[in-house]
This record gives sequence, structure tokens and C-alpha cells, in this order.
Amino acid sequence: MSETMLLAQMLGLLLAIGALAGVLAGLLGVGGGIVLVPAFFYAFQTLGYGGPQLMQLCLATSLATIIVTSVRSVLAHNRKGAVDWDILRGWGPGIAVGAIVGVLVASSLRTEALQALFGILGMVIGAYLGLGRSEWRLADAMPKGVARAALSPLVGFLSVLMGIGGGSFGVPLMSLYNTPIHRAVATAAGFGVIIAVPSVLGFLFLDIAPDHRPPLTIGAVNLIAFGIVITMTTITAPWGVKLAHSMDPKPLKRVFAVFLTLVALNMLRKALGY
Repeated sequence: MSETMLLAQMLGLLLAIGALAGVLAGLLGVGGGIVLVPAFFYAFQTLGYGGPQLMQLCLATSLATIIVTSVRSVLAHNRKGAVDWDILRGWGPGIAVGAIVGVLVASSLRTEALQALFGILGMVIGAYLGLGRSEWRLADAMPKGVARAALSPLVGFLSVLMGIGGGSFGVPLMSLYNTPIHRAVATAAGFGVIIAVPSVLGFLFLDIAPDHRPPLTIGAVNLIAFGIVITMTTITAPWGVKLAHSMDPKPLKRVFAVFLTLVALNMLRKALGY
């Protein structure tokens, strides 16, 4: 296949992926990474890019898009006074440390191991989306001291292993500790910046064999996928927001939970060689 034809196929696949991720993010309030990582995996694999580091390519490219989307989201939420900067200051250093450790671990694992981790953690997130209740509480305030020192790196670590921002783990965590949902969503966008910036810097230095990476890839970040997805999510996320205001998103969130669980199970199946 010529490079021109390959780029044309990549363009078509990535336009569709970016459009879907943007709509889902706006409609359901889920981070794009939870959609982008499996979508990148199947797209790159379909285009003939496999190898033991395929998942690193997907994770890194997803996290690169999260830098842009999270910064944009934090600024928008901050204009409305919704970001809890005290939580960000207290939890940020631990999250950053966890993200850096996540890059080191992810860089050393084969694609099959990262697929298995994505599958297991994806099923956990899917179960929470489908079965979780807004009134569930673990305590009346966010933990500090030893509990924060243990939980904050875990948020960064697990997020990098899945190539996602702060929403999938941060929003449920803050909600369970009695943070109002709009404040949790806004603050979790800040988590996304803290997770994505150091992890992408690390992934830029990851060496991937030339025959296993698409054109215009630096380290593990594919610039074509990054640019197209950022453009499409900017266009389609407002469409998702409008849809969310014109219908009840709760049933759709449960449908997405089922979809995510099936995707996670399929990733786990492939990791196990079936």
C-alpha cells in the first residue's frame, strides 16, 4: 500500500473516531480517552500496525489529545467558578507522581498486558457508569493525610495505564467523598492536565520500531491522529452537549456502560489470545 493511500485511510478512520469521541464526551460527560484508546487500537491494527508496543502508541496519542481538551475544559469551568483549586493543589503532586510511574510501567509492558489491564479497568468503569448511584458516599469530605497520599498516585497511575484523563476515576472518587457533581467534573478536568502533561513528555522519548508506527509519529505519539481528533472533538463536542440538553442522558449512559463493558471484554479476550 502506498503511503498516500495509507494516509487517506488513516484520515477517514480518525475523522470518524474523533467525531464519535466528541459527541460522547459532550453527551455523556465521559472522557474521550475511554473511547479513543480502543478506537486507535483497532484503527492502527486495521492499517497494519501491530507489534508489542501498539497499546503504548494508543495510550500516548490519547493522552496527548487530553492535554488540549482538559486545558480547554478547565478554563471554561474556571470562568464559572466551578474548579476546586484546593483539591487540585492537594491532590495534584500525588497524581503527577502516579502518572510518571504509570509511564515507566506502561513503557515496559507488552501490548497484551496493557490490553488486559484496559479490559479489567474498563469493566470496572462500565459497572460504575451502569450501576452507580449519585447518593453513594464514603465520607463527607475529600480525604487528606495518608489516605490522600495513597489515593492520589493511584488515580494518576491507573489513568495512564488506560490512556485516559481525570474524569473516569476522578469524578466517581470526588462524588463518593461528597463533592458536588458539577464541581467534581470541573476539578477532574484539572486532574486530566496533571495526568497528561508528564505522561506525554515521557512517551515522547519511548522508542518504537519504525515498521510498527504510523507516519508522523514522535516517540509513541502519532501527530496525525492527535491533530485530527482534536479538530473533530472541538467540532462535535458541542453537538453532544446540545443533545444532552434535549434528552435524558441517563438511559444513554447505561447503554454506553454496556458498550464499554463489551469493548473491555473484547480487549481482554484478545489479550488472552482468544
